[in-house]
Parts: sequence; structure tokens; C-alpha cells
Amino acid sequence: MKDPNNPCLFCNIEKSGCAHENELAYVSYDSYPVTEHHCLIIPKRHIKDYFDLSNKELIACNDLIQIVKDEITKKDPSIKGFNLGTNIGKVSGQSILHCHLHLIPRREGDVDNPQGGVRSVIPNKQHYKRNK
Repeated sequence: MKDPNNPCLFCNIEKSGCAHENELAYVSYDSYPVTEHHCLIIPKRHIKDYFDLSNKELIACNDLIQIVKDEITKKDPSIKGFNLGTNIGKVSGQSILHCHLHLIPRREGDVDNPQGGVRSVIPNKQHYKRNK
């Protein structure tokens, strides 16, 4: 199996694929999508994770998130929500050690019970009962 970190896959925009870009970041559709139109927002500078982003890079990534969110909701009206997140460190599931954010479109009925959303990274913590 080829190591996506050697050389870094996300440092090569042509190889990763580029749907949109600005001066500091670009968007690529995920090679292993969780749902249709799942995309990645990737800073061009090789940095380890979200906490290493500069303020300008944060704004650049956010600008692209807004653009691609609008684009895919126009393309696919069945999209009713999104999960937006990032894995920081191998223990959290980060496999490509170059900062990237996932924008995952969600549709009504794509899972039996969506309660908890991103909490499902630890499956037995996803569903919970609210205290009154």
C-alpha cells in the first residue's frame, strides 16, 4: 500500500484534484467519500493540523467551505445538513498528516438515528438522553 504521507498527497494539488482554490487553500472531493459530494478543504501550506492554521488560512478555508457548500446544495437538493470536522493526530484517526477539513453532506434518512452527529466518533457516546 502506498504511503499518502511520503510524499504528502495533499501537497500535490494536481494529484489530489482541485474543485476550487484560492491563494491559501483548495477543495478536493474525497477519494473515499462518506456520502456523495464529501469534500476536503486543504490549506496549501504543509502543516500538521487545524491548530497550526494562521488566521488568514482559517479565513481562506472558511471562504472555500461556503463556496463548495452552496455549490453542492444547488447540485443536490436532497442535502439537508452537513457535518464539518477534522481529525487532529493519529489517535483521532488522522491518516494524512497534512491539515484538512471534511465537509460531509447529510440527507434525510442516511442513518437510522442521526442524534449526536460527530459524537459518533466514539460509537457508544453518539446516542444520549437529555437530563430534564
